[in-house]
Amino acid sequence: MATHQKVAVVTGAGTGIGKAAAVALLHNGYRVAFAGRRREPLAEAIAQAGSLAANALAVPTDVADPASVAGLFEKVKATFGRLDVLFNNAGVGAPPINLEELTFAQWKNVVDINLTGAFLCTQEAMRIMKDQTPRGGRIINNGSISAHAPRPNSAPYTATKHAITGLTKSTSLDGRKYDIACGQIDIGNAGTEMAARMAQGVPQANGQIAIEPLMDVGHVASAVVYMASLPLDANVQFMTIMATKMPFVGRG
Repeated sequence: MATHQKVAVVTGAGTGIGKAAAVALLHNGYRVAFAGRRREPLAEAIAQAGSLAANALAVPTDVADPASVAGLFEKVKATFGRLDVLFNNAGVGAPPINLEELTFAQWKNVVDINLTGAFLCTQEAMRIMKDQTPRGGRIINNGSISAHAPRPNSAPYTATKHAITGLTKSTSLDGRKYDIACGQIDIGNAGTEMAARMAQGVPQANGQIAIEPLMDVGHVASAVVYMASLPLDANVQFMTIMATKMPFVGRG
């Protein structure tokens, strides 16, 4: 069977984990669509790939908008001809305030981006993957440590990340007949802009403020590349990668 250059879509690719994973995929021979809300960070992320930037595509996308998501995958198919990997990474949190003080708009924004966005991207990816030759592909969801245990005042984020686990399992099951594999990577305290506050001290379950260890985001990118690189008859169903000494195992 003839080989082909693999194609990946990464959402939330302008910054943080998404940027690191997208650039790492480029360095591992993928053609990569960088998707995110703002064009400028996407262009900056692609520029960091140097000569490999020719294999990258910046696609401003609002994952909460079905039409925007459809446009992303239409452009990927038109430009690259196929899709082998989707990394559902785009995500936001709500302000860390008491649960009963959250507004409906704050709740809905997190659900729309973290959960509905992943669902919409998964739908579009499956439609391409099931009908292409060679058939199939892989979907990787960013679940987060919050898919297992909440931080204080994080109900919207934690609820959506628990829901991502259900989406991962359903996609894994429903994708079997199309040779589509789906797995989840749960990430704890990677050194990104979003996690920088960990080094300054964050609230703990007992009410104290504590500084938490961070790990290099490059380790997360390497893990995503590993999951993506497996043949479709093998799958990392769930992986947890975290700063070794962060408070998670043993509740502290």
